[in-house]
Amino acid sequence: MMPTAAFPTGAGARAPWNRALVIGGAGFLGSHLCTRLVDAGVEVDCLDDPSTGRAGGVAHLAGRRGFRFLGQDLLDLGDPGSAGALPGPYDLVLHLAGPACPDAWPERPLALLDAGSLGTRTALAVADRYGARFLLASAPPLHHVAGPSPHPGHHGPADPADPADPVGPHRMEAGAARFAEALVAAHAADHGSDAGIVRLFTAYGPGMRTDDGCVPGRFIAAALAGRPVVVAGDGSRTHSLCHVDDMVDGVLLVAAGRSVRPVDIGGDETPTELEIARHVAALTGAGSPVVRAGVPADPPRQPRPVTGFAREIFGWMPRVTWREGLARTVASFRERPEPVPAVAAGGEGEWRA
Repeated sequence: MMPTAAFPTGAGARAPWNRALVIGGAGFLGSHLCTRLVDAGVEVDCLDDPSTGRAGGVAHLAGRRGFRFLGQDLLDLGDPGSAGALPGPYDLVLHLAGPACPDAWPERPLALLDAGSLGTRTALAVADRYGARFLLASAPPLHHVAGPSPHPGHHGPADPADPADPVGPHRMEAGAARFAEALVAAHAADHGSDAGIVRLFTAYGPGMRTDDGCVPGRFIAAALAGRPVVVAGDGSRTHSLCHVDDMVDGVLLVAAGRSVRPVDIGGDETPTELEIARHVAALTGAGSPVVRAGVPADPPRQPRPVTGFAREIFGWMPRVTWREGLARTVASFRERPEPVPAVAAGGEGEWRA
């Protein structure tokens, strides 16, 4: 089956949009998306909350023609009806607000739920206002390795292995993601909106965070610092790793289509934590030992993306192997080991000409 949409690549190629709003655009994936869009000739408003200190993620775009950083929390817009407070018009809205890793916001459960509910409603309102294509970046569902879930009608204590349990580990992130997806689907059905969903699996690459407890970021940080690289349990847990360049390709291909059905974007390879840790340690050459630490209780089993739909309909497939991608990532951290400064890129409310 031929792809239904294509995103142009190569020097001088132009995207099918004129102006885009990237919500959460100063984060890891968002900054790469902003860069790719600007390179393709798209004027980009990057909306992000400056209190997170991530504005430096798009500092390299300061001065680029057609780029503007809007230091504002989407939730501060309040009622979705006030979405017109954003400058607009837009023909593409990418909603990336939310953590890329379940461990990233452990102390902010309400912010997580707000981002998935009010934040998504507001983002949809912006897209509707201008008739823009809307794309929600969601998270894959969590699975657990423990025993079966309670049978229907069970009213006993919450089972941490039950995916429907609203109060178990990581349930705030899972609940926010599922509600946001349901909201997008309902909105598209009721309003006829051009809205879609991408479920993003683990992305990594230059500029990624290494302080959120996620793999492979924490392995890279430990190895570069010469500390032991610690894997959980026996290190057999697997991770579907997708290099950020491949993930950006996938997101923009789906954005250029009209699919409402959720599309998985993630790596086909699933190395174990032990394999990742050993490779990272070898790449850094710092002599960091790889050690095992205990067995976490009821560890979440990392889901694997089902990429057949992305391949058949959008012509997407990951191209960077996890070993090659980690080599590029470690090299990028060696070139710039210091944190990216948290500064606003491009004056707020002002296009950079």
